[in-house]
Amino acid sequence: MFFPFFDPTWLLLIPAMIFAMWAQWKVQHTYQQMSKVRASNGLTGREMARAIMTRNGITDVGVEEVGGVLSDHYDPRVKKVRLSAYNYEGESIASIAVAAHEVGHVIQHQRGYAPLMLRSAIAPVASFTSAAAMPLFIVGLFFLPRVGFPLFGYNFTLMDLGIVFFTGAVLFHLVTLPVEFDASRRALVELRESGAVAPHEVAGAKKVLDAAALTYLAAAAMALLQLVRLLLIRNSRR
Repeated sequence: MFFPFFDPTWLLLIPAMIFAMWAQWKVQHTYQQMSKVRASNGLTGREMARAIMTRNGITDVGVEEVGGVLSDHYDPRVKKVRLSAYNYEGESIASIAVAAHEVGHVIQHQRGYAPLMLRSAIAPVASFTSAAAMPLFIVGLFFLPRVGFPLFGYNFTLMDLGIVFFTGAVLFHLVTLPVEFDASRRALVELRESGAVAPHEVAGAKKVLDAAALTYLAAAAMALLQLVRLLLIRNSRR
């Protein structure tokens, strides 16, 4: 039996929570470490982003500064690479690695990389379903556990609807993984093959990109385990 204030299914999330905390520490530690290492090319993150785009014949994407720390991202809707202040002006290995990663997304967009197109298409829906999933599940769990409507011979409750919505959020996390991994792969190719970084600096750039990838893995793992947890709770109430 699952009680409101003692829910053993929370134990499922402990491994993912530990992984997420470690991944967050890893990315911050690695970023701070490589932020102290100045790139031999003397380029800022802004200059590196523009250099990679020029090399790939991309002329319609801007680069601008955005507030926050590690808030860097590419917005395909307005074709803007947005770099946090330190990475925008910084000349470190960390700054140019992050900038190269975001331009990796630009190259994906330019070449019609399918997972990126899919993620962009489902992002608005995933945002809505992610926000609505838990309220629907909780209302169905505590207030209307057996009230539903028949669908294909099954009594479809609000708990079920919440699970369906949360599944959409899980799919978004899963689609994000190849998008981020591929952007990092493209970034390393650009940095290595163009000679933008010295051979002995490639390993440092890769450390930054690999550490960042861990955060996406942790988010996907947390979402998957949360989905399993919701299914277990739903089944216990039937």
